[in-house]
Amino acid sequence: MQLAWADCVAKHTNGNVLILAPLAVNRQTIEEARQIGIDVALCRGQADVKRGINITNYEMLEHFHPDEFQGVVLDESSILKSYNGVVRTRIIEAFQEVPYRLACTATPAPNDYSELGNHAEFLGIMRRPDMLATFFVHDSKPDNHDGEGFGSEQKWRLKGHAVEVFWGWVASWAVMMQKPSDLGYSDEGFVLPELRFHPIKIEDGGFEAKTIQDRIKARGDSIDSKLQPIKDVIEGNPNDKWLIWCGLNREADALKKAIPEAFEIRGSDEPERKAEVILNFANGEIPILITKAQIAGFGVNWQVCHKVIFVGLSDSFEEMYQAVRRCWRFGQKNPVDVYIVTSEGEGAVVRNVEAKEKRFAEMLSSMIIATQEINQGTIRQTTRGYDEFETDIRTGKNWEMRLGDSAEELQKLDSESVHYSVFSPPFQNIFVYSNSNRDVGNCATKEEFKEHFGFIARELYRVLIPGRLISIHCSDLPAFKYKEGYIGLRDFPSMCRDVFEDVGFIYHSKVTVYKSPVTEMYRTKTIGLLYQQLKKDSALSRQGLADYIITMRKPGDNPIPIAHTGEEFPLPMWQKYADPVWMDIQTTNTLNSKSAREYQDEKHICPLQLDLIERCLEIWSNPGELVLSPFAGIGSEGYTAIQMGRKFIGIELKRSYFEQACNYLGQVQKATGSAQADLFRFEEATRPKQAKLKSEADA
Repeated sequence: MQLAWADCVAKHTNGNVLILAPLAVNRQTIEEARQIGIDVALCRGQADVKRGINITNYEMLEHFHPDEFQGVVLDESSILKSYNGVVRTRIIEAFQEVPYRLACTATPAPNDYSELGNHAEFLGIMRRPDMLATFFVHDSKPDNHDGEGFGSEQKWRLKGHAVEVFWGWVASWAVMMQKPSDLGYSDEGFVLPELRFHPIKIEDGGFEAKTIQDRIKARGDSIDSKLQPIKDVIEGNPNDKWLIWCGLNREADALKKAIPEAFEIRGSDEPERKAEVILNFANGEIPILITKAQIAGFGVNWQVCHKVIFVGLSDSFEEMYQAVRRCWRFGQKNPVDVYIVTSEGEGAVVRNVEAKEKRFAEMLSSMIIATQEINQGTIRQTTRGYDEFETDIRTGKNWEMRLGDSAEELQKLDSESVHYSVFSPPFQNIFVYSNSNRDVGNCATKEEFKEHFGFIARELYRVLIPGRLISIHCSDLPAFKYKEGYIGLRDFPSMCRDVFEDVGFIYHSKVTVYKSPVTEMYRTKTIGLLYQQLKKDSALSRQGLADYIITMRKPGDNPIPIAHTGEEFPLPMWQKYADPVWMDIQTTNTLNSKSAREYQDEKHICPLQLDLIERCLEIWSNPGELVLSPFAGIGSEGYTAIQMGRKFIGIELKRSYFEQACNYLGQVQKATGSAQADLFRFEEATRPKQAKLKSEADA
């Protein structure tokens, strides 16, 4: 499949394709390519590359120029499993500009979301942290976070409402199958023969080992007692080829001595010898092969053999599964017999592997079932879908929520009808709020973001009363080497200010909101904040990122003064609010913290702090006035506005956020009572007053 794909890419682009594979697989892939009429060149560096398809092993990647290839294939792509590993990062960064990318693995880990996220990142679909932020809820404490701002995958779980959506998203870029019928085709010719396990337990009177060290010792101490049962099994089937998997050098030494006719591959062997022995065994020229799964357990095709022996087991199910699949694979004509020889001391290891095997089978089956219908449709189409666009309106006492695109919904509001607006816009290309191409946060470039955001800025200028203000919550954004080409910061607050100045707003004020750099360091493990980086090379060290409230004013005289009495707004309070740095905003005081597990775990990625909203409303709006948020999210601005006796209108693109916002607004409406006039009566009552005051101001 990967050879046919690579051949199509090479012919379509008239360019070169690079296949990266485990060392043991290269020559066998070239041999298989000849059988289907495809030429593949074996390369050790860029100088060896020939027109068309080329293959090398992962260890040689640094000797190639990825930008000179039109396509890349990762054979045994579970190498991406390590979500913060050096090899994983090098592969993703090296091929981010290659237009055609294919990843192939026989052992996906459905319960290891980091591996799925790394595949999505390699393919250029979505960054792993963005995937987690979009579909998952995190349950761990801050000090359990990993190097990209997200903790161990055991602490991440799919949001209650997101299971179907998540697997639908996965199926838009991945195909998972065990047999052709998973995709709606016939299984004829692809039904594997029977796989038969034969456990052989050596009763040596030892105690069952519990720790890793004890397990290794128990395995080593039982080698001599395992040799005769292994020889008996082989001698009972003298005409068959045998593959013996060991895990320790002591095991390999004892086996080679007991079975002198066997060939052995060791890690210390030269690459050429390894490749030669692997091919000779595949061609049936070697009767018995002894090796380790770490050396030859991935990728090779040994259908010539259907008798397999494991001399003990490690705790890695994937290692065992891959080793078995060298023989039990399409093209195998005979039932495959797997003999697992263990001692009494290795019982805990055996049970651990059996439990992992059961979970793997259940989860892989569930994953295929979840995506089967989507895959059958997706594999036959060439366009990618987006979230279905919906509109809706909900109203209550003093509030209205609109489901839809802000650029369109704002056009439906009356000119000069809004007294104040406070919101946190989507941070360009950082968090994935939705899969919609209407989402401002999904803009790929700074220029695209400014153009998109500009439509909303123009409408906000139109609906705002002259002399009144809008406040934008934002922060500097990290620049990533894989995306921007460098590690640094992007001045997102200035970008937002530019957008609003371009449509006529006046830059009014800027408040710095303190955030703990220690918390940021634990949450993101950003290299610039790590203490070890300071000791290593402080040229990359930096300060933590603060939040900012950028406030813009619409030109003109304010027709309705926002007056405060000394009783309600004493001087010390104003002195604190007038400070350019607000040190006392509680970062955890958000609606997310109130929601806990409600609303099917849907949490807003960047909720605005409630005390921050309250402070802005207190300074820049009167009780009874209309507050607008064009990016309402789960309703934080509206929740606070209603609590403080204001009116609220919010717009939100994402259905799940919209539903939460309506729930929150309904709750706070009940809590504050219904003595206030409803939204539209308020607008009717205040509009004549606004017109009168404006007329007087003009005069």
